[in-house]
Amino acid sequence: MTADENGEAPPPHAQLIQMATGLWVSRIVYAAARLGLADHLAAGPRSAAELAAAVGAHERSLHRLMRTLAGLGLLNERDGQRFALTPLGSALRADAPGSARATVLNFGSPWAMRMFGEFMHAVETGGIAFDRAMGMPLFDYLAQHPEDASQFSETMVGFHGAEPAAIAAAYDFSGFGTVVDVGGATGNLLAAILARHAGPRGILFDRPHVVRDAPALLAAHGVGDRVTIESGSFFESVPPGGDAYLLSHIIHDWNEDQCLTILGHCRDAMKPGGRLLTIEMVLPAGDAPHPGKVLDMVMLAATGGEERTGAEYASLLAKAGFRMTRVVPTESAASVVEAVLA
Repeated sequence: MTADENGEAPPPHAQLIQMATGLWVSRIVYAAARLGLADHLAAGPRSAAELAAAVGAHERSLHRLMRTLAGLGLLNERDGQRFALTPLGSALRADAPGSARATVLNFGSPWAMRMFGEFMHAVETGGIAFDRAMGMPLFDYLAQHPEDASQFSETMVGFHGAEPAAIAAAYDFSGFGTVVDVGGATGNLLAAILARHAGPRGILFDRPHVVRDAPALLAAHGVGDRVTIESGSFFESVPPGGDAYLLSHIIHDWNEDQCLTILGHCRDAMKPGGRLLTIEMVLPAGDAPHPGKVLDMVMLAATGGEERTGAEYASLLAKAGFRMTRVVPTESAASVVEAVLA
């Protein structure tokens, strides 16, 4: 919450109202991303009059939007009502590192808005808000909309930010011969692990429409020659013979029965002495704030999955025939939940 001029937090009612205005700010930033304003301003300051036709916007409304973006710190206003990018606004360019534009567009997409329009359905009934809003599960929708699926994969890169490097640094992967990234999308985490640890090779496994963007990412990280890409569904099987099986933000997507199916296939595929490494935002007990607690509400709405505490992961893993050995924290919000065959 924003403190007042004396450094004191606003009163409780003001804090609640400020939380409720988050939707306003989200839609304003989404509009900037949708119009591509950062890309149009990359060459230098321009006015709404100069940009309106190029971005397909109403001139006066665009000026008001840009003025508001200046107030949020994305732009600054120059002479003649011309606006320039700030460093914050520059991060919204399509080619900027961090995938912020794709993430903003994904979080503010029409389907995401419709999903949260049905949020109370999930809270009141335990049903899945996305399914009610769109008439099908999220991952079925993405399979039918390849552009949205590519943007979703890029969003995962942006949303998880420095997490892959933090995981590669916090956990010692050097002793594994083969690391299987189950549901690894375009290979962002696997690439970070292999870039840091020279010994292992990788197998990237996900649905065909998801892994189609993986070769370019793996090549950009210099590990393309150390990764075999396989496509399929982890509800049917996973590649056998790995020394370590990664499930990065997979288990939180599904209900318990589905999780047990995925974990069972990993158990059947693992070598004796192998490791199951579940990467998730392990929730702290009690009232401690944690980004995973908000993400838990997203999972409630989007897929019917959930975030869990360490004890809840131990219980789930035991049901699937594993024994949780430790939870390894990282410099990011995610932890590595390590397990072995029971």
